[in-house]
Amino acid sequence: MKQTQIFDVATLDLHTLQQIAQAVNQGAVAVLPTDTVYGIATGAFCEQGIEQICQIKKRPTYQPLQLLMADVAQAMQVAQFSEGAMRLAKAYWPGALTLILPPTEKGKALLRQSPGVGIRVPKMDFLQKFLTQLKGPLACTSANEHQQPVLTREEDLVKLFNGKVDFILKGGVLSPIASSIVDFMQSPRLLREGSIARKDLERVLGQSLTY
Repeated sequence: MKQTQIFDVATLDLHTLQQIAQAVNQGAVAVLPTDTVYGIATGAFCEQGIEQICQIKKRPTYQPLQLLMADVAQAMQVAQFSEGAMRLAKAYWPGALTLILPPTEKGKALLRQSPGVGIRVPKMDFLQKFLTQLKGPLACTSANEHQQPVLTREEDLVKLFNGKVDFILKGGVLSPIASSIVDFMQSPRLLREGSIARKDLERVLGQSLTY
C-alpha cells in the first residue's frame, strides 16, 4: 500500500505544486480535479505510471488515455491539426473538448492500440497551473474503476484511491458531464456529445459531424 499524500487545491502553495508536478512527470500517479470530472493521471511519457493507472482502475492496458495539454502550442508538438481541428481548438480551448488527431513523430510514442491521440486543453485554473509546472503532457482518464460510474465527491475519491495513488488533490464537488469528443482521423466524427452541443461544434466547424 502506498503512502498517499492528500491536498486541497485551494490551499496548495506553488512550491508544493511544483514538487507534485515533478513527481508526476517522473511517473507518480495523482487523482486530481479537471473541468469535467475527477481524473487519475501521470506523465504522458511514463509507461510505468500508465501501467499503474490501468492496474488501479482494472482497465485494459491497450486502451488509450486522454492527453491534457497546457495550450495549443504544446498540443502541436504531439498532434497534427487539420484546418477544421484548429478551428475547433481556437474556439473551445481551453475547455471541455477532446480532439482525436494524427500524431506527430514525437506523438507516436504516446500511441497505444489506437492510430490517433486524444487531446484536450483544460480550462480549470488549478489544472492550467499544474500543467504549466509539469512542462509536458499529462496522461489522464476518469478517476473511477473501469466501467463504473464517475466519482464527483472528495470523500468517495479518498475512500477508493487512498493507499493506491501517490497524490489525491481535492477540488470540491465536480460536474459529472464529460467533454465532447470529435475524431479527426478521417472525416470529422462526433464520438461523444458532452458539455459542448453538437450544433455548436458544427457551426464553428462549418460542416455536419457524422456519428
